[in-house]
Amino acid sequence: MNIGFISLGCSKNLVDSEYIIGLFPDEDFNIVDDPAICDCIVINTCGFILDAKKEAIDTILEMAEYKKQRLKKLIVCGCFVERYLDDCQKEFPEVDLFVPIHDYPLLPEKLKALFKKDFNICYRQRRKMITNNFYAYLKISDGCDNRCAYCAIPLIRGNCVSYPIEELVKEAQHLYDLGVRELNVVAQDTTYYGHDLYGHFALGELLSELDKIPFTWIRVLYMYPDEIDDNLLSQMKACQRVLPYFDIPIQYGNDRLLKLMNRRGDTKLIKEKVKKIRELFPDACIRTTIIVGFPYEDDESFKETLAMVKELAFDSLGAFTYSQEEDTKAYDFPQIDEELKKQRYEELMALQKTIVEEKNKRRIGQRYKVLIERYESLFDRYVARSYMSAPDGIDGVVYIKSDKPLNIGDFVEVTITKCRDYDLLAEI
Repeated sequence: MNIGFISLGCSKNLVDSEYIIGLFPDEDFNIVDDPAICDCIVINTCGFILDAKKEAIDTILEMAEYKKQRLKKLIVCGCFVERYLDDCQKEFPEVDLFVPIHDYPLLPEKLKALFKKDFNICYRQRRKMITNNFYAYLKISDGCDNRCAYCAIPLIRGNCVSYPIEELVKEAQHLYDLGVRELNVVAQDTTYYGHDLYGHFALGELLSELDKIPFTWIRVLYMYPDEIDDNLLSQMKACQRVLPYFDIPIQYGNDRLLKLMNRRGDTKLIKEKVKKIRELFPDACIRTTIIVGFPYEDDESFKETLAMVKELAFDSLGAFTYSQEEDTKAYDFPQIDEELKKQRYEELMALQKTIVEEKNKRRIGQRYKVLIERYESLFDRYVARSYMSAPDGIDGVVYIKSDKPLNIGDFVEVTITKCRDYDLLAEI
């Protein structure tokens, strides 16, 4: 059977998709990327915010149309199903199997019943890469013990469950053996890793073990500010392969709003952490996330956030407007006008653009090691990433002109020649 996979949402969801793909035996299933020739399609959904839920619904309806042609089986799983299973079963009769997240360990049995074939591999036993073989994500835990007032993730995924260090090292070694050279460590909160298993934060211990595998780059994403302690920073500093890349979602720059968001720490703590990181890591790339339009946001608190963004001059910043999520603490808070949210979002991103442009100008003439990701024939250029850019599309990229062919997945050294908005132009 020809089987196709659609993975929506975040990188953590992508890892789940790759484990689900690993369940399908090669002798019975051929993975294809054209839905028109699929006998079966698996959709792994996201249900985090309103836009993600809309994308999940639209994708299910779009793929259901193929049932009028060749498609025999349609399977839908993931966060959206976990959150709205009853509604899904009522609204999408075209779907043959819904699999909420808590049923993933039962997937082999469910697939065996659906296809009348043996599925003898346990979930998380085998992982198949579906994007490339030169970078990958390592999900070190699932769920989250934080209860941010705006976030539905704990409602969907439950409390934090960390995977043992030895299991993660074994998986990382397998990824390296497949050709992965950039390992991106992810979780809902990577800095909380190990607290449920070992009684203390163990991210630094894990990184020390991963650093023994000869990856070119190891990157850590989604670090909670107050959990970045001196011990973790010293352990990261001692690693040869762990990048000085710090993804620290601060969410806002006003103490009153941070308290309403149920975030630990305050703006003073955030500033101290950023200062300490830059002292210890002169080449540190610090990325953050801001929520615009959270309930009770006013002009004064928003101006304070802008001032903090300007003061800390983040190397990269992603923002999104607040999404009212049912069953979260902030759901019943007074809501802000959508047009005002949009205006403030645009003002924040305009400020960030000027910050990045100024930083990028200072990078002209400097040399960087970059990872070649793809070739764009229309523009006759290669697209690459430096250590300052994660593979999730939030950070800028490096465009390279080269007279000689470059290999996708290779690391090369370049000199920056120009900058353009968030991106850099370079030559070999």
